[in-house]
Amino acid sequence: MSKLEFEKPILELEAKIAELKNVSSDSTVNISEEIGRLQIKADRLLTQTYSKLTPQQKVQVARHQERPHFLDYIKGCVEDFTPLAGDRNFGEDQALIGGLGRLMGRSVVIMGHEKGNDTDSRIKHNFGMARPEGYRKAIRLMELAEQYQLPIVTLVDTAGAYPGVGAEERGQAEAIARSIEKCLNVKVPLISVIIGEGGSGGAIAIAAADRIFMLEHSIYSVISPEGCASILWRSAANANDAAAALKLTAEDLLELKLIDGIIPEPLGGAHRHKEEMIQTLATQINKALGDLTPWDGAKLVRRRQQKFLDMGRAA
Repeated sequence: MSKLEFEKPILELEAKIAELKNVSSDSTVNISEEIGRLQIKADRLLTQTYSKLTPQQKVQVARHQERPHFLDYIKGCVEDFTPLAGDRNFGEDQALIGGLGRLMGRSVVIMGHEKGNDTDSRIKHNFGMARPEGYRKAIRLMELAEQYQLPIVTLVDTAGAYPGVGAEERGQAEAIARSIEKCLNVKVPLISVIIGEGGSGGAIAIAAADRIFMLEHSIYSVISPEGCASILWRSAANANDAAAALKLTAEDLLELKLIDGIIPEPLGGAHRHKEEMIQTLATQINKALGDLTPWDGAKLVRRRQQKFLDMGRAA
C-alpha cells in the first residue's frame, strides 16, 4: 500500500502485526494475545487519526493512488457496461469514459474521469485530465440519455481539465461551458459523486447535478492547494494554508450548502476497503435515483437551475 506520511505509525503497527502472524503460523508459541493487543491499538490509532484529518491530509487521501477509480466502480457495481467512444467531432478521449449499464438493476448512462492505476494506464488516461473531446463526448452521452429517458450518473475524479496547447486550440473552455449548460438543461435525473479530486471546471463540467455527493475524504475546489499557494504566496510550500482557506473538504461544502450529502468511507479511507466503498456508493446512488423517480423533465430542469442560482446569492 502507498504510504501517507501521517499514516506511518499505523502502517508500522500493521507491519508488526503481519510479522507476528507469520511467526505464529511457523511456531508452536502462541502469540495470539499479543497480536490481538496490537490490533486493538492499531484500530484505535486509525480511528483517532482519521477523525481529525487536516484539510491538507484530506487532499492526500483524496489523491491516494489506491483509491477506487471510475473503472473500479464500473467493474464492482455496474452490470452490462457498454462503453461509448468519441465525440463525433474530433476523436476519443480516454480521460473521461462513459457508456450504458445497469446499476443495481436500474438502466443508466454513467460517465466519469479515470486516472489509471499504473504508469501505462495513467499515461493512457492522461491522469484523468480530459481534453475538449472528452467533454463533448459527455454532452453526446447526456443527449443520448435524454433521448431514451435514462438517468445519468457521473463520477468525478480529476485535478482539472487538461491545460495543454492542443486542448486550448480545440476549444477547452467552450467545451466545458457547453457541458455545464447541458447538465443544467438535461431533462432526466442527474446524480454526481466526487470520488476523489473535484478540480475546477474540469469537475463541474459533469457535476451540475440534481444531487451532488462527496465521498467522506474527497475534495472539491476551484483550484488545487498548490496552484492557489503559488498564486497567493508565490510558493507551493504554503499548500497547507491554501487547503484550509479553500474550504475544499466534504464537511465544508455541506455546511456551505454546495453539495447534498456525504457518503461515508470505510475506516481508514476508501483505499483500505475498495469493495465496501463501491457497494456503499452504489446503494447511495440507487437511493438518490429512487427519490427522483418518476420524474417530470421540465420540473427537474427548473429545480436544478434554481439550485445553482441560489448558490450565488448572498444570505
